[in-house]
This record gives sequence, structure tokens and C-alpha cells, in this order.
Amino acid sequence: MISFEQRRLMHKYVVYDMAVQSLQRDYKVIENLKLSKVYLPILDKLLDDISQECYNSKRLLAKDKIRVVKWEKIDEYFSDLTVATAGEDLELTYANMALKTQVEKILLSHKNKDQALN
Repeated sequence: MISFEQRRLMHKYVVYDMAVQSLQRDYKVIENLKLSKVYLPILDKLLDDISQECYNSKRLLAKDKIRVVKWEKIDEYFSDLTVATAGEDLELTYANMALKTQVEKILLSHKNKDQALN
């Protein structure tokens, strides 16, 4: 069984991990654009920030012996996440659209935070 705080951290990790995957997919597409020199530095900075957050969350989970074992898409609406803990394996179900929305919010908040610093 994982605590509320560990579950919150797991959710944060899942959202950041999905954000990293999305940015990596988008990176390949943006590389082929004519104005890629304009977009790639922005994407690089965003990818670095998000990757660091993802790594930090994963590291904190590993301290508590918690790790993601498997991510499986059930259908177009839901996905199951199998999480191994020190005591037992848990299966968490996520709504795909809700995760997509949260990933977008995180990316926008990081982008806005960077703009505020400039």
C-alpha cells in the first residue's frame, strides 16, 4: 500500500513522463520545419526542465522502493499503470484525456515560467 503523498508523487511522475515522451515525439517533427532553428532552442529548454522534474520524481519514488512496471492502454479512453512497491503491486487506472490535459497544463506552465524569467 502506498501513502497519499507517494500516490501524489507517482501521479506527478506519470504526468511528467508523458510530457517528456510527447516532447520527444514533437521534437522529431519540428526538426524538419523550415524555422526549426527558432523552435528547437525553446523545445530544448522545455525538454530539459521537464526531464529534470521527471527524474527527480522517479528518484524520490525509488527511495521508497516504488517503480512503474508496465503502462498498458486499455482502450482509447483508459490506461492501466502497474506499480511495484515494497509490499505489493498496484494497478492504477488513468483516463487518457485527463492525462493529456494535465500534460498540456504542465507544459504551458513551464513555458510561461520561462517567459516570466526573461
